[in-house]
Amino acid sequence: MAWLYGIIVSEGFYVKIINFYRLSFCALLFFIIQFSASTCLGEKLPVIAGIFPIADMIQQVGGDHVDVTFVLPAGASPHTFQPKPSLVKKFSSARIFFMVGAGFEFWAQKFVDLSGKRLKTVVLSQGVSLIHTTGHHHDKTDVSDHKSVVANPHIWLDPEIAKSMVNKIIAALCEVDHQHIKYYNQQGQMYLDELDKLHRLIKATVETFRIRKYVSFHASWDYFARSYGLESVGVIEAAPGRNPTPLQIRNIIALIKKYRLRAVFAEPQLNPRAAKVIAREANVNILLLDPLGGPEIKRRSTYLDLMKYNLNVLQEAMK
Repeated sequence: MAWLYGIIVSEGFYVKIINFYRLSFCALLFFIIQFSASTCLGEKLPVIAGIFPIADMIQQVGGDHVDVTFVLPAGASPHTFQPKPSLVKKFSSARIFFMVGAGFEFWAQKFVDLSGKRLKTVVLSQGVSLIHTTGHHHDKTDVSDHKSVVANPHIWLDPEIAKSMVNKIIAALCEVDHQHIKYYNQQGQMYLDELDKLHRLIKATVETFRIRKYVSFHASWDYFARSYGLESVGVIEAAPGRNPTPLQIRNIIALIKKYRLRAVFAEPQLNPRAAKVIAREANVNILLLDPLGGPEIKRRSTYLDLMKYNLNVLQEAMK
C-alpha cells in the first residue's frame, strides 16, 4: 500500500504544480490584455486635414485624443499645390479626412481611392451657402461619394461658417471614436464659444471702419466680406496663376483712386509682383492678409490668432 500512497502524494504534488502554472499563465494573460487595452486606449485617433486652419480646429476639439496631420505646407499656394506620392502613407493610416470641398482639394481623389474604405471623408463645405465663381475651377474634384461642387472655397475665413465646420468635426470624431464622445462635445462647445467671441470682436471692429470697399490679390475674403458688410471692388488675380492684363491693372488702379482706398491686400502664399505694381502706381500701401497661417508663424499659429491678425491688418487699411 506504500507504493499506492506514494503515487497519490506525487500526483497531488503534480496537480498543485499544474494548478500553479495555470494560475500564473492566467495572471500573465490578464496583465498582457490589460497592457494591450491600455495601449489601445492611449492611442490617438489619426486624422488628416487639407490645410492648417482646419487642422487647428480639429486639434482644439480633439485635444490629446487626436493626431492631426495637414497636407498643405505653410507658405504654399493651395491652388497650385502638387502633393508628393509619400502622402499615400498618411492617408492610409488616417481614419478621417477633413476637407473643404468646393473643388479646393483638387489633388485628393487619388489619395482617397488608395486609402481604402477605412477612411471617412468629411466635406466641410456641405450645407454652406457657397459663393459660386469660375475662378477656382480644377478638374477631377469628385472625392469619395460626395457630389462635386465647384465654388469659392475660402469658407473658413468667415467665423460664422467656421462654427458649422466645427460642428461637423465634433460629429465625425464622435462617430469614429465612441470612447471620447463626452470629451469631444465638451471641448467642441468651449471652442464654439471662442468662435462666438471672435465673431463679436470682428463685428464690433468692422463697424468702426470708415472704408468698407477693398481690393485684394485673390477672392479669398468674399465670405468674410459677405458676413461683415464689406465689398470687394477688385481682384488682382481672378484665377490661380493668371496674371492680370495691363487693362485690368489700369482698371484696378482707377477703382482704388475712385473709392480713395488706402491699401492693396496681397497674400503670403502668392507672388505679390502685380500687387506691388498696382500699389506703386496708385500710391497706396501693400498689406498682407493671410488666409492660411501655420503652426510656426508668429501671431498666426492658431485659427483664432490668424483671424485676429487679419482683422488688425484690415483695421490698419480701413479705419
